[in-house]
Amino acid sequence: MSKGNDAVNSAGMQRYIDQNNKYLSERDSYINEVVKKWRFDTIAVHGLYTVTDAIEDYQGSIIEPIFMSTAQAFRDSDEMAAALAYKIPAWCYSRIANPSTYYYEWTLALLEGYGGDVETSCCSTSSGMAAIMTAVHPFLKVGKVKTEKRNFVATVQCYGGTYQQFSVRLMQEQNVECRWVLDATNLDEWASKIDRNTRFLYGELPSNPQLGFFDIKAVAELAHSHNIPLICDSTIATPALLRPICHGADIVVQSATKSLTSSGFGVCGAVIARKNLITNIDDDQLKTDFSLYIKYQQNRDFGPNLHPMQAVMTLNDIRTLRSKMDLMSRNTMEVALFLERHPMIESVQYLGLPNHPLHELASRYMWLVDAEHDEQYGRPINRYGHLLSFCVKGGIEKTRLFFDGLQRIWRATDLGRIKSVATIPAISTHQQQGDEGRALANIPPNMVRLSVGAEHPADIIADLDQALHRAAKFLS
Repeated sequence: MSKGNDAVNSAGMQRYIDQNNKYLSERDSYINEVVKKWRFDTIAVHGLYTVTDAIEDYQGSIIEPIFMSTAQAFRDSDEMAAALAYKIPAWCYSRIANPSTYYYEWTLALLEGYGGDVETSCCSTSSGMAAIMTAVHPFLKVGKVKTEKRNFVATVQCYGGTYQQFSVRLMQEQNVECRWVLDATNLDEWASKIDRNTRFLYGELPSNPQLGFFDIKAVAELAHSHNIPLICDSTIATPALLRPICHGADIVVQSATKSLTSSGFGVCGAVIARKNLITNIDDDQLKTDFSLYIKYQQNRDFGPNLHPMQAVMTLNDIRTLRSKMDLMSRNTMEVALFLERHPMIESVQYLGLPNHPLHELASRYMWLVDAEHDEQYGRPINRYGHLLSFCVKGGIEKTRLFFDGLQRIWRATDLGRIKSVATIPAISTHQQQGDEGRALANIPPNMVRLSVGAEHPADIIADLDQALHRAAKFLS
């Protein structure tokens, strides 16, 4: 808002500003002196929702209320003016903010920053794709030179929707060049694609569906040496196994639809950012608190807001995130070992397998959070997530016969569910990418993506085994 606007800067506003500055100071003290001393599970269960909040504001409700209201009423014109000028925290209109999304955002911000000496904040979005758009768009502003050729560098091994957003929505429609990195472990390849017009680096890890990975710390240092940020999609790992911001990344995007929301009750996303991030964009507000910047400016105008009911349903799923990711990771390891030995399987892509070429690199980053403080383990434990992919011998025909023969595993494009779900990426999630795009990303037509759930692994294996035998029998 412009300074000197008498309609906004009335003397009566100061009372509300002072009251809310006191509230913000008390909240920051509570975060730093209390919440940041909790273990991961405690933060996941409680976030910033307190007994005081419940009793004073929400009639004692022990669960965060769902605020099914479009707007907030104000005491008077001074409070309204202060809220709409963003001088005091308020939720004014649910396209901008809502109490339900507030608690969701703070929980994710604290979990992504857990264990790191870093301040984080979060902006909720209506989906994972909205989170990606929200995260990258501010860095693609047209500069003073209107003909400037903007570009960014990204891992080609990524979700099919990400590939489409970058290659079609940005490259073809916005004339913003995406420079694909084919081997994300090759730091020289990353470096060779950066020039003075590069706005950010972007990487997905572990990637969907190939389980690609890269050295976060090294790529972040490379980005910062060019005064640009590193954005990571950490959807598959979740903060229970990997927190890229703690290793130097500036921004994390989450398709919370997936692993964070294991129930599968809805679609949602989030952008989590470190404060005072590094960028060559000359905008102090963007640098200081990126999440607040996109919430109050870009997303206010574009409107990819998260529904309050979905925010609380996702928040409820997050409360048991660590134990679920541990269980599903252990199940997935058993399934991967079975598939690796099966005569009908050409190859298995799972970072937990000791012979996987990226196993050592992934093992440096992917740990079950707080395992060393857990009675069950009492030491650091590697966990590699619930997603794997494998290639069936005999090409697409045998692959489809196997896929159609599954009886307990669901055939769907979903992942991260408490139930096991499989798909063939070439005909589903990455179909629009085309043959050439899939070849670049190493997605052959006989690849099956399997998201392993919380069923007993013996039952998952039995279903895979009978479907593989079915395929072998029909084509023998």
